[in-house]
Amino acid sequence: QVQLVESGGGWVQPGGSLRLSCAASGNIFDIYAMGWYRQAPGNQRELVATMTNGGSTNYADSVKGRFTVDRDNAKNTVYLQMNSLKPEDTAVYYCNADWRNSDYEVDYWGQGTQVTVSS
Repeated sequence: QVQLVESGGGWVQPGGSLRLSCAASGNIFDIYAMGWYRQAPGNQRELVATMTNGGSTNYADSVKGRFTVDRDNAKNTVYLQMNSLKPEDTAVYYCNADWRNSDYEVDYWGQGTQVTVSS
């Protein structure tokens, strides 16, 4: 089992910045990638940004150039720096850990943290 604890959500005006953090604990040895997804009301959960153990990143087109995903492997923590926030970035943001071994793959999720962008 992997436990993910998120922090850093909140309210911000358009154009502002927020930084999300997610700390992993438990059976973290086989985590292949960590990152962030989000879900707005009435929408499906969508990928925001992920980073593999090797440092490869993947971003949604809508956040490229504004959001940055980073990992501190020593702290088992993944971050999401969000700049130039827009109202359409409003959503619940979920931390994700992609856990893999030779037999199977499991997605672990945090509890979610609300990000609201409005004036």
